[in-house]
Amino acid sequence: MPTAGQPKGASARSKRADAVRNQQTLLDAAAEVFVTSGVDAPIREIAARAGVGLGTLYRHFPTRADLVTAVYRHQIEACAEAGPKLLADAASPFEALCQWVDLFVDFLVTKHGLADALQSDSDRFAALHTHFLDRLMPVCAELLDVAVEAGDIRPGVQPYELMRGIGNLCIGQDSDPRYDPRRLIELLLQGLRPPRAHGGEDIR
Repeated sequence: MPTAGQPKGASARSKRADAVRNQQTLLDAAAEVFVTSGVDAPIREIAARAGVGLGTLYRHFPTRADLVTAVYRHQIEACAEAGPKLLADAASPFEALCQWVDLFVDFLVTKHGLADALQSDSDRFAALHTHFLDRLMPVCAELLDVAVEAGDIRPGVQPYELMRGIGNLCIGQDSDPRYDPRRLIELLLQGLRPPRAHGGEDIR
């Protein structure tokens, strides 16, 4: 029951706000657990990381596939929304591109194992892959375009090929502790710079 003097409907709005907060907390916790333990990590571990009970988790995400899918979408949105913010705040368009690529690599790490987790629901995974491209390719394209206009990188790089190349470089990092994909990705980004940008200066 609403307390005295509380506007009608305020209690319902408060409950909805609490539900949204719980969902966001669960998504953040699941993403962290997936990075360290994979998408097959115990659900109980995710609930404990989020500080909620199993009942709360299952109310939001009845199945593991629901949770993994939601984390995937959550990470896509965070990566997409970061692009314009980085362009506004970074020291240069190239720096914004580098910072966004770092976030994109973090996303790929979080996504690791998703295909296996959703292999019994191929239609769902296909829809997620389409959503991934629809949301992130325009962001990558904008970052590239602004960097080209500023003279920070050479023209002609396509967003899909850059994202695909970064994804390919990330393959194998879990199976070989000696392999650091970020080092090769840094070299890849340096290769986008026009010749005048390599005059012995720190391009980052």
